[in-house]
Amino acid sequence: MRRQETSEGRSVRLLRVGEQVRHILSELLQRGDVHDETLQSYLVSVTEVRMSPDLRHATVFVKPLLGQDEEAVLKALRQNTAYLQREVAQRVRLKYASKLKFLADESFDEGTHIDRLLRSEKVAQDLGEE
Repeated sequence: MRRQETSEGRSVRLLRVGEQVRHILSELLQRGDVHDETLQSYLVSVTEVRMSPDLRHATVFVKPLLGQDEEAVLKALRQNTAYLQREVAQRVRLKYASKLKFLADESFDEGTHIDRLLRSEKVAQDLGEE
């Protein structure tokens, strides 16, 4: 069987499993199944899950609403990693339970920075009226 690759080089299976894990984690956090005061007091978005090629490790990118207290939210997620891993393992049928690693999603900050640069006066001068 031929392995299908996306333009980024990751297989379709990795992307599909990553999306399943993202949906499960989002649902758990939205419903408040994690009994942690910090996580219950913030709305947390799970923006992306990247799976390793062997599906044993999952890097989870999260962003609290409005980016408030990002470190506190990451600390709470890391303290509840065992519970979250157990829930993901029960719902996603894989040979091995994936280890979850939580990181802050910096893509929104990078996008804002690029947008600010594009709207700067220097760039406007270069574009000028043609």
